[in-house]
Amino acid sequence: MTATPSASTGAFKERREEFMKGIQGGAALFASAPTAVRNMDVEFEYRQDSDLYYLTGFEEPSCLAVLVPDHPQHRFVMFVQPRDDSAEVWTGKRAGVEGAISDYGADAAFTIDKLDQELPGLLAKADRIYYRFGANSDADSRVVRLMRYFQRERQRKGAGPAAVIDPAGLLHEARLVKSASELETLRRAVDITCKGHAAARSVIKPGVYEYEIDAELRYVYAKYGSPRHAFPPIVASGVNSTTLHYTSNRRQLQKGELLLIDSGAEYGYFAGDVTRTYPADGVFSKEQAELYELVLAAEEAGIEAVRPGARFVDPHNRAVQILTEGLVRLGLLKGEVSSLIEKEEFKRFYMHRTSHWLGMDVHDVGMYTIGDESRKLEPGMVLTIEPGLYVSAYDQQVEPRYRGIGIRIEDDVLVTADGRDVLSSGLPRAISDIERTMRV
Repeated sequence: MTATPSASTGAFKERREEFMKGIQGGAALFASAPTAVRNMDVEFEYRQDSDLYYLTGFEEPSCLAVLVPDHPQHRFVMFVQPRDDSAEVWTGKRAGVEGAISDYGADAAFTIDKLDQELPGLLAKADRIYYRFGANSDADSRVVRLMRYFQRERQRKGAGPAAVIDPAGLLHEARLVKSASELETLRRAVDITCKGHAAARSVIKPGVYEYEIDAELRYVYAKYGSPRHAFPPIVASGVNSTTLHYTSNRRQLQKGELLLIDSGAEYGYFAGDVTRTYPADGVFSKEQAELYELVLAAEEAGIEAVRPGARFVDPHNRAVQILTEGLVRLGLLKGEVSSLIEKEEFKRFYMHRTSHWLGMDVHDVGMYTIGDESRKLEPGMVLTIEPGLYVSAYDQQVEPRYRGIGIRIEDDVLVTADGRDVLSSGLPRAISDIERTMRV
């Protein structure tokens, strides 16, 4: 695996410096994502841990980054795989100790096998360690052993880390509000996503298989520089559209059905995430159009609710209100709208939230609530708006004409100083626009 910085090393340094301002007196450890075996001796495609990449730009496995803001010489230290000609013949050039310093800006670097020898000394003057458990079991075990070591050392020397703190409160809040350069990269990811969706839409017709649509997405993403999907693509035809995270993508699309595509390209470690629902024949049936227009109205209301100072939950509340009113109007729910919402009866057809953060991870980091209140939106935050309706094919309480219809519409929305910017607005949503583009 060849490790090359994919963004300005200056940007990574700025992120490190800003993070270290918040951990004065402490030290932070960031481990690389572990490799995983797919089958036999074949590994899954490797993708670096988002936090480690955010701070270093380093893409190789078997790495640990150490930040010690008060260290007199070595504030940023990397432990990396050694250069090894025999291994690099198979997997590509490694950065090695020299590259970690010259290419990634480390003050010092060591081979990963020197961790036990070097790490205790680097952390000896820190009073706490910032580390997030759960993503790398080997690193988790090492941190536990370190803390046991420092428990003994503190008794004798009166110094050393006394606590392990999750860095998410600092780092993930920084990742939540994007810089101008980060937004430029994210916009590119969304743009590639929209190109893939447009290409997929152009080959939709009865008889096509879900995997053919999937292949179209993968081709276009790669063509425009995306190294991978941001998440496994959902290409769900017919009744499969009522399964929220359907990813088998094997079924043949039939005449009169809908095709739901939920997919996103990754670019520069930032994710797009867009959903559209299309008619196999290029024209929505009456029942499909009734439900689609309802979902679209809910999405538009949700988007309209995005503005600085609004609560994160506001788009969801608006979408739920409109969906519930529409479900009553169409006869799928019966009763007073306010009572149905209070009892969450809408969850029979709409069981997920309307939004999530979007960034380096498709379900990105950052708190949704502060204290016991939904947090306020701020410029630089990016969230999805994605209402849907999913009518089970087996729901005997629903008229047969609605059964088996699943619809979701999703766009990526940036909070701006004066409102919002729908990053995926170039991809048609209105029924008339979809039917027109599918006739071309």
